[in-house]
Amino acid sequence: MRLDKYLKVSRLIKRRTVANEACDAGRVLVNSKVVKASYDVKVGDVIEIGFGNRTVKAEVLCVAETVKKDDAKELFRYL
Repeated sequence: MRLDKYLKVSRLIKRRTVANEACDAGRVLVNSKVVKASYDVKVGDVIEIGFGNRTVKAEVLCVAETVKKDDAKELFRYL
C-alpha cells in the first residue's frame, strides 16, 4: 500500500492530500530515510512524521485497505 494512503487509513494524518504534501516536503521518514508518497509500506516499517516542533514515531503492525475508525489504532504502535 502507498505511504500516503496508509497514513490516511491508519488516521496518523487525516487527509490523503495532507499526507502527500508532508511526504513531498520531506517531513515523513520510513526506517530513518526520507521517502516519497508512493513508497510501499510493509509490516515492521518505522514511520516518523514531523509535525512542527514535535515528531510522531510509529511502527507498522498491519496493512489493510479499509478499516473502521475504532480499529485504525490496531494498524500501528506508537514508539
